[in-house]
Amino acid sequence: MGQNKKPEILAVKAVAQSRLFTIESLDLKFSNGVERTYERMKPSGRNAVLMVPVTEQGDLLLVREYSAGTDRYELGFPKGLIDPGESPEEAANRELKEEIGFGAEVITRLKEVVLAPTYFSSRMTLFVAEGLYPEVLEGDEPEPLEVVRWPLMQADELLTHLDFSEARSIAALMLAQRYLAQSQQ
Repeated sequence: MGQNKKPEILAVKAVAQSRLFTIESLDLKFSNGVERTYERMKPSGRNAVLMVPVTEQGDLLLVREYSAGTDRYELGFPKGLIDPGESPEEAANRELKEEIGFGAEVITRLKEVVLAPTYFSSRMTLFVAEGLYPEVLEGDEPEPLEVVRWPLMQADELLTHLDFSEARSIAALMLAQRYLAQSQQ
């Protein structure tokens, strides 16, 4: 694959601010001389984790939680931000304890993904969590999360489930299926 020269950033300015986000306007000049203005979410410096917990019985553990963006309850895998000073693996184990009441003896990194690289720089590390053991930590959720067990053998059905629509959870499930199939050979 060819390596393009990154565009020169001519100017950066904040164009909108909320309690959670800052939107920046970037004036760019590309190597061919074309100038263009792009908008992006200002990088926060905090990344996130998402875990596919698998029980010894071969069940996936998901959470059903309210998603303000879609204004409905969504089914997905436990996830959360990495706290300052935490490794992605430490954050993964903490989030598991907060969201589903289990820690994991084995946390295997699957892939680091970016949701929408045109607009966001935040990265999310996807994991498979195995060797689950009960341990609860208090989290920051506004209401208790419903934990849903789903047989791994019926993962293809999960992909067609109407409220399992979050792209990161779908990607994590597909990567986890491949990883688990390879690890059982």
